Amino acid sequence: MAVSVTAALLIIGDEILTGRTKDKNIGYIAEYLTGIGVDLREVRVVPDVEEEIVAAVNALRGRYTYLFTTGGIGPTHDDITADCMAKAFGVGIDHDPRAVAMLRERYTPEELNEARMRMARIPDGASLIENPISKAPGFRIGNVFVMAGVPSIMQAMLDNIAPTLETGARMIIETIEAEGLAEGIYAEGLSRIASSYSSVSIGSYPSFSTSGFRNQIVVRGKDPDTVAQAAAAVRDHLVHLKGDRAPL
Repeated sequence: MAVSVTAALLIIGDEILTGRTKDKNIGYIAEYLTGIGVDLREVRVVPDVEEEIVAAVNALRGRYTYLFTTGGIGPTHDDITADCMAKAFGVGIDHDPRAVAMLRERYTPEELNEARMRMARIPDGASLIENPISKAPGFRIGNVFVMAGVPSIMQAMLDNIAPTLETGARMIIETIEAEGLAEGIYAEGLSRIASSYSSVSIGSYPSFSTSGFRNQIVVRGKDPDTVAQAAAAVRDHLVHLKGDRAPL
């Protein structure tokens, strides 16, 4: 049986919820984790409010193999993620000598002021996630990985995290073009196929381009034979409908 390794993503920050900042991390992380065999099962967005962050962390870290977070580890007063992690795990937090040393690689003693030193505050027992771009580290505590919200920094941190992760069977994806057929025409048959292949996920995704509507059916699963059989059933269904010249 294929091993399932699951994950959740917690996006932290008022700026996401107000729309001031447009999140660019969810899609990247989802695709990245899928590619290495980790199933992203849930994404939440919470404000910069301690009780909201702590509650979400404790709920998600117990439900999934891993929890990834982005945002709230900078130098300003509203960057409270590290403190919230310490509270969620019931541990202390202080300036970590390893994190201080990393910051000193970038900042002179005069530049390393009290605000920047906030980025060296790490919960007790956490391991550091290196940040080759701005040096301020993320950290791992338990099964929780705490990363920056800036996309380029987050991506660099994720690259450093990936080799340490347990991974499962990778998702196999087949995409089938439903050319010339609207969803309402093939929906009933697609539902029957989905019921027959319950171990795979079958979804229909319409889109619109300058050439008109386009419908794609995507079959996802971890067993190659089952995915191939389900995809073949979908193709046969579409061929049969086109042969009948079903009206759009």
